[in-house]
Amino acid sequence: MCSETDAPRPSLARGAHINGERLWSRLAELSTIGMLEGGGVTRLSFTKEERAAKNLVTSYMEEAGLHVYEDAIGNLFGRLEGSDPEAPAVLVGSHLDSVINGGNFDGPLGVLAGIEVLQAMKEQKCVVHHPVEVVAFTDEEGARFGFGMIGSRALAGTLTTEDLQRTDENGVSIAEAMRACGLDPARIHEAIRPSGSVKAYVEVHIEQGSVLENKGLPVGIASGLTGSVRLQFTLKGEARHAGTTPMNLRRDALAAAAEAISLIESSAAATGTTVGTVGHLKLKPGSINVIPGWVTFTLDLRDIDERRRDIVEKRIVRGVEKICEKRKIELKIMTLQRNNPVRCSKLVRDAATLACKRLGIAPFELPSGAGHDGMQLTGLCPMGMILVRSKDGISHSPNEYSSKEDCSVAAEVLYHAVLSLAGGD
Repeated sequence: MCSETDAPRPSLARGAHINGERLWSRLAELSTIGMLEGGGVTRLSFTKEERAAKNLVTSYMEEAGLHVYEDAIGNLFGRLEGSDPEAPAVLVGSHLDSVINGGNFDGPLGVLAGIEVLQAMKEQKCVVHHPVEVVAFTDEEGARFGFGMIGSRALAGTLTTEDLQRTDENGVSIAEAMRACGLDPARIHEAIRPSGSVKAYVEVHIEQGSVLENKGLPVGIASGLTGSVRLQFTLKGEARHAGTTPMNLRRDALAAAAEAISLIESSAAATGTTVGTVGHLKLKPGSINVIPGWVTFTLDLRDIDERRRDIVEKRIVRGVEKICEKRKIELKIMTLQRNNPVRCSKLVRDAATLACKRLGIAPFELPSGAGHDGMQLTGLCPMGMILVRSKDGISHSPNEYSSKEDCSVAAEVLYHAVLSLAGGD
């Protein structure tokens, strides 16, 4: 139950409950933290930029009148109490970290939309049965350590002490980075939410594709999330003189890697649904007149169909092994991360569908090709996502953009979905 008269509700949309201008202003202010000269944003986990972002978002939560706290992994929460404080909480949110030279909407929109919804509910004196919490998860992207969704894994109880030994390119482990931020790696178990303590998780997130734009829709409802595998290939050949070593006597690690990357591209493209990306590559010694003797590169392989993805993975691995055997190259393959595809719950999809209908928006379901924190929570609670139209389908780029109007509509859909899930309608 909400009061429609007591609270000011400035918004772009007539009759809207959330304050679209406030949401947009906060998105703009947050985007200045970690901003690069070319307009992109870099906010890696356990850095001063991430801490500054959390501090700013803490101020927004406090302004909204929420109870603010952080858990043992650094997840940031703002809680709006329900009429039954012991009832399972409805969780909304996303993350604040970014990829290197990323955009302003991937993650922050979900966190700030969640804060806006709770602030609007408080201003309008909404009474809900279930507590509602907004969360900013620690390190969803995995850009620093090659291992993402750290905060949501901790919440779900699947993060291990072995995971914390993973290192960044400077050799700093997750555990060491945590200690540098005042967190104790030995206490990660304290972040675990007990079974039955969360009723549902709902995340607003940009689509990061072009489906909604082509449909002419501001928002959609995620039907499921694609499953990704991240592998690291390390190839060791022999560094020798570029001018005195005949082509038939070379053990060129980079030439082998180039052949492997071509195989990855063709293998993924053959299915029509699988996508494979080599997003990071390093070589040594890196001299213009020396044959590369060492190369390491990563593979991000995704498909909404787990079986199909795994078949492609095996085909790639076997192919790279043959390439290296032919070229007399030593090969090591390490699995960095494996996430299986998940289906969004009917409970959350129904709540989002009802919210869209209430606002006169045609409900439309689509799968998300990206990985999200919600996929780590499927063993804890029902989860789902509200996807927001992305201009030109661009994401993980300084050109990433969703309009002020679409962001406001998404927050309004979230508002009604949360009321439905929390028992406030």
